[in-house]
Amino acid sequence: MGERREDDHIDAIFCSDMQRSYKTAEIAFAGRNIPIFQDKRLRECDYGALTQHSKAEVDQEKARRVTEPFPGGESYEQTTARIKSFLDDLGGKYAGKRVMIIGHRATQYGLEHLLEGVPLAQTVTAPWKWQPGWTYHRNLFGTLTNK
Repeated sequence: MGERREDDHIDAIFCSDMQRSYKTAEIAFAGRNIPIFQDKRLRECDYGALTQHSKAEVDQEKARRVTEPFPGGESYEQTTARIKSFLDDLGGKYAGKRVMIIGHRATQYGLEHLLEGVPLAQTVTAPWKWQPGWTYHRNLFGTLTNK
């Protein structure tokens, strides 16, 4: 990741406070003078009673859990509200700057919904395919678009 993003002129990196997220940032960008910030709002969805259950078990529940929280956990609407709060705070200090967000699947769902207008139920249940990153741009009027 660090090599792929070497010429991107990143001003700051934001990641969740979960180890796999912030360690990725620390390893990928070691030795570069880019500030790395941890933010718990970028965490994965809290699967509650299904935490550490198989992907198949969690996937079976996703459509129901867009609005209804996982037992003992949270809903995707709640995770998206966290992402929105993060983006609202990000806008002031980092307007016009290039930032990287290292999060989790729920982070991606929230970004796709908030930035692309994809219905949350659609993005949560769509087949997910890995790619080396997504790039979003905010124009002068505050509208967010994906490029």
